[in-house]
Amino acid sequence: MPQIAQLAATYSSQIFWLLLTFGFVFFVIGLGMVPKVQSTVDARDAKIADDLATAKASFARADELEEQNRARDAEARANAQAIVAAAKAKAAKDAEKKVATEDKKIAAKLAEAEDAIRAASAKALAEIEAVSAEAAQDMVARISGASVSAADAKKAVKAALNG
Repeated sequence: MPQIAQLAATYSSQIFWLLLTFGFVFFVIGLGMVPKVQSTVDARDAKIADDLATAKASFARADELEEQNRARDAEARANAQAIVAAAKAKAAKDAEKKVATEDKKIAAKLAEAEDAIRAASAKALAEIEAVSAEAAQDMVARISGASVSAADAKKAVKAALNG
């Protein structure tokens, strides 16, 4: 086979070109491009680490702010509830005062009305006594034909009404 016989003659030149090609690739890629790629990867990793640290710090700050806002909300709610309770108490006190004032007015009107009723009852009773005394005189005169004095008729009517 002529190809195998030829191998010994071209062996050394093939090894030379192989070493030259690998050497060129090593120096161009290994020493030229790899450090640039590695520095880019390192810069990217550093940027990612910085971004993660910044994000963690931002989350911590956001949690802090949220807690402060919750505390302020709770304080505002407590203040609002205190204001509402005070307003309710004041409104209840005002309502009690108004009710007491109105109760006094109603009690005064009721006393006036009771006095008016008593006066009207006394007046009506006096008129009833007078009318009854006159009616009694009339009845005695018609039934028995006797005459009774007005004073006697009033005494008899009062005795009948009271007794």
